[in-house]
Amino acid sequence: MPENGASEDAMYSGARITDAVSFHRQRGDIRRAVISVRERLPERLRWRQAVGQMTVVAGQVAGRERMRIEEPIREVVVDLPDVKLKREVVLDARKVGVDFDRGEVLPRWVTADLRRMAYMVGVDLQTVQRWVPISVEFDAPIDTAAFVIVGRTLAEHHRRRAQKLWLQIPDADGPEPMRLHHQYMAERADRDADTSRRWAALAKTLCEGSG
Repeated sequence: MPENGASEDAMYSGARITDAVSFHRQRGDIRRAVISVRERLPERLRWRQAVGQMTVVAGQVAGRERMRIEEPIREVVVDLPDVKLKREVVLDARKVGVDFDRGEVLPRWVTADLRRMAYMVGVDLQTVQRWVPISVEFDAPIDTAAFVIVGRTLAEHHRRRAQKLWLQIPDADGPEPMRLHHQYMAERADRDADTSRRWAALAKTLCEGSG
């Protein structure tokens, strides 16, 4: 077993970042977990997962303890050259109540932009208002991350529902005939798939810009 912090760092220098962060978290050594994240080369799989582990920890504490976790990781995230990875890490963090974005990462939109984009892709924003309030002021800034997350969630919900319906419909060249209720199911599945694509399109535009 390692006898001190230095030997532990050497021991985990070659380990996968997710394993190193898990090890330090389990020992209650959050400082070394943060250092591990800051010192490793950012990439879209394990490093992103390791940051996710730390944002969960940050989301469970408050005050200075939270700042000691959140701010050092945020500095790395904001400076990432990989724009897509930067956006996804910011969105991962928001799902657990941590906000890495102070206006530097995701595009800034106002309510008028949101309504225009929703009209263009053909989605009903009343569905979103169950989770995210929409201001009546057209020039009011929106919470971009929240709308992207909800939009993606709705897209995935409709995609899964369409897939479930399609799996219940007999194959055209199979032994079971296509009955009337199967036709209704196919139509509903097609509608869900189309709705999924529309919500995904809105989320993508909000997240990547060029709206």
